[in-house]
Amino acid sequence: MKKFNPADKIQDLQFFGEFGGVNPSISDSSTYTFLSAKTMFDTFEGNAEGCYLYSRHSSPSNLYLDKALAAMEGTETANVSASGMGAITPTLLQLCASGDHIVSSRTIYGGTYAFLKNFTPRLGIKTTFVDITKLDIVEAAITKNTKVLYCETVSNPLLEVADIAGLAKIAKKYNLKLVVDNTFSPLSVAPISLGADIVIHSLTKYINGSSDTVGGVTCGSREFINSLKDVNSGASMLLGPTMDSLRSASVMKNLRTLHIRMKQHSYNAKYLAAKFEKDGLKVVYPGLESHPSHKLYSTMINHEYGFGGMMTIDAGSIEKANELMELMQEKNLGYLAVSLGFYKTLFSAPGTSTSSEIPLEEQKEMGLTDGLIRFSIGLDNDIERTYKSMKECMLNLGVL
Repeated sequence: MKKFNPADKIQDLQFFGEFGGVNPSISDSSTYTFLSAKTMFDTFEGNAEGCYLYSRHSSPSNLYLDKALAAMEGTETANVSASGMGAITPTLLQLCASGDHIVSSRTIYGGTYAFLKNFTPRLGIKTTFVDITKLDIVEAAITKNTKVLYCETVSNPLLEVADIAGLAKIAKKYNLKLVVDNTFSPLSVAPISLGADIVIHSLTKYINGSSDTVGGVTCGSREFINSLKDVNSGASMLLGPTMDSLRSASVMKNLRTLHIRMKQHSYNAKYLAAKFEKDGLKVVYPGLESHPSHKLYSTMINHEYGFGGMMTIDAGSIEKANELMELMQEKNLGYLAVSLGFYKTLFSAPGTSTSSEIPLEEQKEMGLTDGLIRFSIGLDNDIERTYKSMKECMLNLGVL
């Protein structure tokens, strides 16, 4: 039996534009007209297929992208949103109410951490943060009020790997929903096939790939996505993080090349990680045998797309990290910028940027040192040339 390959699902999608275009037509309208009042009523109530009422509810452009991303993740359907956080926050609020409890990985994107640590307690929702790599600790944190297990396939920024199949067994044992942010590993990992219930992406990153669009998506069952979009009680509908149709069309075009880009991102990152580890640097990359979850991750990924494009290097101190990043940017090796998945390499010190929401004492406890640099490795054609230039920068500053 052939292993599920999400790129095949994307390849098989074929949408025609209104006038026979090879790209689907963009619906540049916020509202839609009806020939009868009865049809408008039926559409508002969700009883009319193929009719559109208002673009916060749905639009043809968004539904095309919904269908493509659901096919990629192997879910019944999906709901795109205006940002990654615009997918994460409604999903968790739809699953939880006052008095409920979430068990979450301790190393997650700073915005998600801040939402769970600082915002949801105002709504009566509590979160316990745990080392997601230790299943016994995860299970011990579950209470009678727990509704959700939350993790990232590969954590931001420490690149810890979640045992999704193991977590899924725990979730099913306690009747919980396993929600997985798969932003770092599209195509490489299919969380639904490993037992996850809901998969989230920040489309801003690898899936769009050109750092010109902010977006997100929640992929799941039709029942759950319908609940998100319910006009009376749906968190996505009522909070309104709607993706613009023009942006949907842009992401859809870039999605077609994701399989090509992920292969190059992964190849380049593995090359650099192996070289710098051999040079004696403290490198974290799931594709290295030194990574504590390398064997586990090897069983989870589709090897065609590799171990991903993210790696970290510890420069020793925040001063050295900043000097190195500034010099690499000066030498045109990439950008000192947050985010990931761009065609050029991006680097940042997460302790003072994307993870700054996490208190310093908690950063230290989880192993997030101030000299850590997170790299999103780009699509460089001559990666050996990139390696030599990066190494020269490190030698000049005494990092190597």
